[in-house]
Amino acid sequence: MTSVIRTLGVIGGISWESTALYYRLINRAVASRLGGLHSAPLILHSLEFNEIAELQSAGKWDESGRILARSAMGLERAGAEALVMTSNTMHHVAAAIEDAVKIPLIHIVDPVGRLLNLAGMRMVGLLGTSYTMELPFWRDRLARQFGIEVLNPEAEDRQLVHRVIFEELCVGQVREASRKEFVRVSESLAGRGAEAVILGCTEVGMLLGPKDVTVPVFDTTELHAEAAVNFILSGAL
Repeated sequence: MTSVIRTLGVIGGISWESTALYYRLINRAVASRLGGLHSAPLILHSLEFNEIAELQSAGKWDESGRILARSAMGLERAGAEALVMTSNTMHHVAAAIEDAVKIPLIHIVDPVGRLLNLAGMRMVGLLGTSYTMELPFWRDRLARQFGIEVLNPEAEDRQLVHRVIFEELCVGQVREASRKEFVRVSESLAGRGAEAVILGCTEVGMLLGPKDVTVPVFDTTELHAEAAVNFILSGAL
């Protein structure tokens, strides 16, 4: 009898590039743990990213929250027993999703925070969209629940990181020149006291990895996907 006991709902498409990473990571992990032809029981709703990106740019977070809440409700009706959202930025509206459904949302900050605590780290650098770096939702949750301080890149570097994410990674372009810039920004954060660098955008792992930086790198996509697999196989949140 299979030990896969939970169906996971995935709010994806933000972007589809990172959603594809989630799909691959989750299914490979389930297959690795269970063997044979096992795969993950997933229900995916892939959103139209341009609509969401325009709302982000306009600061219309309430409206984007309503769109994601409707997605969550649809996944719940379809049989999902928990939810993951394949975007760091849109966790800014996590409360709108949680208020709309009875099933849990596996929050992207939490598996990162738990691992940072295990590593004994207290100050980390964050790479993500300008929304993730500048809005309080990511750093506040990490500080409140895990006692960890976040360092952001300087303003000019925040603009660079944001541009690369939207203009390159979200459309599947991985450029060596941009990787070198991300390495430079990461090392600058380390020089200011960051004990690790958080890849706080679900596409950044396409460009930057642990071997590129002198401090430890924590990829939110990989850690979030691992948390999703833990739920699928055990029901643990």
